[in-house]
Amino acid sequence: MARQPRLTLPGFPHHVIQRGNDRQAIFKDDHDRLRLLGLWAEHAARTRVALHAYVLMDNHFHLLLTPETETGMPEMMQAVGRSYVRYFNNRHGRTGTLWEGRYRSSLIDTEQYLLTCMAYIDLNPVRAGVVEGPADFAWSSHRHYIGQQVNKWVTPHALIWGLGNTPFAREVAYLDMVQAGVSPAQQASLTHSALTGWTLGSEKFVHSLKERTGHKLTPAKAGRPRLAKD
Repeated sequence: MARQPRLTLPGFPHHVIQRGNDRQAIFKDDHDRLRLLGLWAEHAARTRVALHAYVLMDNHFHLLLTPETETGMPEMMQAVGRSYVRYFNNRHGRTGTLWEGRYRSSLIDTEQYLLTCMAYIDLNPVRAGVVEGPADFAWSSHRHYIGQQVNKWVTPHALIWGLGNTPFAREVAYLDMVQAGVSPAQQASLTHSALTGWTLGSEKFVHSLKERTGHKLTPAKAGRPRLAKD
């Protein structure tokens, strides 16, 4: 699966995936999970990165982030990755790498995909057969958004505030959105874009970013190039 050079743009949401090397577990217990969450909270604040959503699976994690600067997200991911590997190796008496290479990420269209991406992240443990419902899983941001707990390191995106005029209304609307689910096509698009680095969004969104950055943001269409006519 071909990957694009990673592109980070301030002010835009990015869907991030990081996997364990050879699909090995990146957590041994809840102490490890709390350690990673603490590192995210510390370094997200330092690098000015808003953490909108997360899920910690046994051998990988997903994040939804919006950086304020071009360097903030890479700095955060590098600092957290290195710190966590040192901690994990020291605590569990191991050496060597923990991650399957560098983290993978893609820019996503805020209006079209941000809330869908949040539902996709919440439903990851359900798709994996770990729990029956997203609220049954302790290691994601889902419970924060439905009012069952408070995660101080989570920063709601502005679109969340548009779900209702009161906290209760927003919580109900968010729960309804997640329970409505993510279509197989949306799921496939979110996974593929994050793993390949291609931007995910409407044609207008992709075109505007291409004009702004000069980067190739989507794969070429299949088929032979059309010959120009005289």
